[in-house]
Amino acid sequence: MKLTRRQLCAGLAALPLAGALEGCAKKTATNEIEVAVFNGGFGIDFFKEKAREFEQKFPEKLTPPGATRPLSIRVWGTPRVWEELRPRFVKGNVPDITWPGWGMDYWKLVSEEQVQPFDKWLEEKAYGQDTTWKDTFDSKLLNRGRYNGHHYLIPINNNVYGWWYDENLFNKNGWAPPKSYPELLDVCAKIKKSGIAPITYQGKYPYYVMSGFLFPWAISIGGIDTYNDAQDLVPGAWKSPAFLQAAELIVELREKGYFADGALGKTHLQAQTDFANGKAALIPCGTWLSNENKQDFAAHPQFKLQFLPPPIIPGGKGDPTTLGSGTEDWVLPTRSAHPDMAVEYFKFLMSLESQREWVRDKKTLSPIKGAENTDIPPELATAARYFNRAKSVWSTQYQQWYPGLKDSTDDAMRRLLGGELSAQQFVDQLERGAEKIRSDRSIIKHKVSRD
Repeated sequence: MKLTRRQLCAGLAALPLAGALEGCAKKTATNEIEVAVFNGGFGIDFFKEKAREFEQKFPEKLTPPGATRPLSIRVWGTPRVWEELRPRFVKGNVPDITWPGWGMDYWKLVSEEQVQPFDKWLEEKAYGQDTTWKDTFDSKLLNRGRYNGHHYLIPINNNVYGWWYDENLFNKNGWAPPKSYPELLDVCAKIKKSGIAPITYQGKYPYYVMSGFLFPWAISIGGIDTYNDAQDLVPGAWKSPAFLQAAELIVELREKGYFADGALGKTHLQAQTDFANGKAALIPCGTWLSNENKQDFAAHPQFKLQFLPPPIIPGGKGDPTTLGSGTEDWVLPTRSAHPDMAVEYFKFLMSLESQREWVRDKKTLSPIKGAENTDIPPELATAARYFNRAKSVWSTQYQQWYPGLKDSTDDAMRRLLGGELSAQQFVDQLERGAEKIRSDRSIIKHKVSRD
């Protein structure tokens, strides 16, 4: 039986061993609020600026009971912040609140009770609005961080998945952005004749192709429950007819020569740079693309980046407005020394006013309703418009829930793109990976929020 951290600590309390309780007690209060964040494409400057602003506007929110002076907020981060945080979670020397980045197993932290829910703070009044903090979020995004009815993960942004193209290039050549798979085949044939690769992709990281091709097409064919059933580990879901047909479409594109040569060996940045340099006409990616490759696009001022939903499959059961998105999330360590003050800062960071600045400055989308009503690039405005009209939204949650399943699905996609697997062999490998997770009773199981 797998013990929770609370159960483990209770057992250790009965042992007469020096240091047995290391990491089990709450962190001793300090004279500052520590905020540890992933220093990636968004940097950490925004979080620091908001910390200084919060200190100036709301010193009373940072003053502990009985104290006469407020605490300061220290924001720090590195590109691999999770590597520094892992041993700290073990020892109990945790930051007060953190965005630990994609390298941290969030759900393991939840299962071990290393992080606490935000429930009580979500019911408090939001900064600058006459409503609860909870009601300022898009519920489809907020509910992804829910487990057993409690909100453990709070999103900082909204990464909408889609395809991207150069609007000026398409207009110049009279190419119509494809809305359906038959239209995709038609335009790819025209693009190939022009000497440009129709499609490139980030082959070193196959999950880009999973989110750009496989999942949206399986959903378009079989409906969103087809994908949610797969994530919920329903037996047979990963090799369903919808997944098989979606895989066959990817094989068709490969066999027709519509993928860029060498794409299978490209990193995300290499493939995206090729796209920005005009070597390929289409690429799957999230809304972080323009910010992540801003220097590449700046070098080509004639490039007019535009967003396109993945082409739908005619006759499928899926709603044609369905779109995929992902979030990057903050958590509150259970042993935070200053949880209330840390969350007050985070609430201010996630206020509508702050998030409008975030969208404008970082060229991303926000989980806060109304944050996109500001001066944002046309391609993001298009993505936001498609997201807001979507009747249902899917998210790749299994990759966080089950890292082992992510590894097996990535391997299968890499082999499918490389021609090592047929479409049937591909989905069979997907299902075997799911069965391995399904049958392992030591792994905590999750369910997709379908409300």
